[in-house]
Formats: sequence, C-alpha cells, structure tokens
Amino acid sequence: MIEKLLAFLDRHDFFILTTHDPADADGLGAEMVLACILRGKGKPFRIINASAIPTRYRFMDPHNIIEQWDYERHESLPEQAGFFLLDTADELNTGKMKDAICRAKEVFIIDHHEPKPHPMYSGITDPSAASACEMVVKIAKTTETIIDPETAFAAYTGIAADTGFFAYPKTGSKTLRSALTLLDLGVNPNDAYRRLYENVPTETLLLQQKALAGMKLHCNNRVAVQILRIEDFVKTGATLDETSGFINFPLKARSIAVSLLLKEADDGVIHCSLRSKGTINVAKIAQEFGGGGHVNASGYTSTLNLEQTHAKALARIAESLEQEP
Repeated sequence: MIEKLLAFLDRHDFFILTTHDPADADGLGAEMVLACILRGKGKPFRIINASAIPTRYRFMDPHNIIEQWDYERHESLPEQAGFFLLDTADELNTGKMKDAICRAKEVFIIDHHEPKPHPMYSGITDPSAASACEMVVKIAKTTETIIDPETAFAAYTGIAADTGFFAYPKTGSKTLRSALTLLDLGVNPNDAYRRLYENVPTETLLLQQKALAGMKLHCNNRVAVQILRIEDFVKTGATLDETSGFINFPLKARSIAVSLLLKEADDGVIHCSLRSKGTINVAKIAQEFGGGGHVNASGYTSTLNLEQTHAKALARIAESLEQEP
C-alpha cells in the first residue's frame, strides 16, 4: 500500500490536505501527521478545511497551519494540486471543499470507514483500522518520518477520540502499536483526556441537559432518541460542534442497542448520528440515507424536516432490529 502513496507523491509537486466537514479530532490529527510526512519529503502543501476548526479541537493546531476555505484566496489552487482526502472517502462529506476536490489534478484517499468505492480516486482504505490517525502514524513510521511532539499529541488525541480511549470495538493491536509509537515520543495521555473530555464550556452541559431531558425510548427500550432543535442551541448558547459524546451516553444502559441523535442546524439540515452495540450495523443504515461510517458508529444528513427525518430513521432502525439474528 505504501508504494501507492509514494508514487502519488512523486507525481505531484504541491498538495492540499482536507477532511470531512465539520472536522473531528481524528481528521485533524491525520492532517497534522500527513503534513509532517510531506514536510519531511520537502513537498509543499496547504491544509484547507471547509470550515473553521471546532472550538473544542483548536488546541490540536497550536501554530494555526490549518486554513478555512476561502474562495478568493484558494480558488486557483486545486488545479495545481494532488489532493489528500483524509478520514472520509466521499467528497460529499467535505462541505465547501467538494468543488475544489472535483477540480484537483488527482485525489488520494486515506480512510478507515466502511468502503464506498469511487471510480476516480485511489488511495489506502482499511476498515479494520480504528482511526485515520492510526493509519497515518503507521505510514510515518514506514517512511521513517520524524514526528514532532505537537504532531504526536494531535495524532494521539485523534486515536483516543475515535476509540473512546481504546474502548470501542475496532480497537486492536494495530491501534495500540500506533498509540505506543506516540507515547514513546512523549505524549501525556492524561493531558489528551483532559483536553478532550474535561474542557467543554458550561453551555455544552446545559445543551446535554436538554438532550437527555427530552430523550425517548422506543422498540421495547432498545432504541434511545435524542433531539436537539435550533431553539435548544439558541437558549443554551451552545453550538452544533459541541455535541460530541451526547450520542454515546444512552448506550450506558444495558437494554439500549441503538442510540440516535438528531440535531437541527440553522440552515434546516438535520444532522443524524447513530451508535450501536453488538451486531447492529448502523453504517448500513446511514449509507441508505446517503451517509456512512462504521458498523457501530455512523451518521448522515437529511434535508427532510425534523419530524420526517425522525420517523424514517426510527422505522429503519426498528426494521434492522427485527432482522437481528
């Protein structure tokens, strides 16, 4: 697989790195490590994402090297670049970067989600990997790239976030080897934990209170649904990107097999997150609605209204539960 990457690097003189929108810790960490690899090979690059780094992850980019897409400043760049698409294999997940990706000289994917083949893109995909950061750390090690301490911290944070600090189903020996590589570079795990989970604004707690207060159980208490409307964000002062972790809370209950979180954005788009335990494949459900992800963690967006989105999602989840062996 590494040969494909090296050949891609040889074919181009300038690169753009991007990830899904909004970015999360894994996508951001993967961008930082790949930037380190490119820097080590003397390859010029820009990291450009569709929107600003979510507030809770800004500590991952201490030198502000990650840019937000600006048409006037960046419009002419894609045609000059080899494009890296990290932590997703679908340009539809990249927001305003979609057009730029479609105009790139060539696109290379590094992704760990359930595969969605693209006839025009090549790359490295590994659905058995727990995170994109895990994958790029392995690439860095294979290419003998020196990872600086700040990049190592960002990569460890990405792995920790995508594995629930090494508790989620895809955590394996490859994951732990990549994490160990970063720990050997001086990463402090407790610092990563505090930055991720003990660093939210009070507004986030108030928003979570609303989500849990309105939670409903369905399908004989096997499905938990939380809904956040625009007015909930307005009343609490919280933002859409401050809901990380809300989706996982209901799974603490023994009977809950699937957790669904619906978030209404200012533009009317409904952001849908799905989590499951055991063999319930929520990635398949998300793919049917135009999204994707992992077997036990996935998501999609809907242009239907909140009530319609809720009804369709719940019906499909119920059907999946009925088909469970």
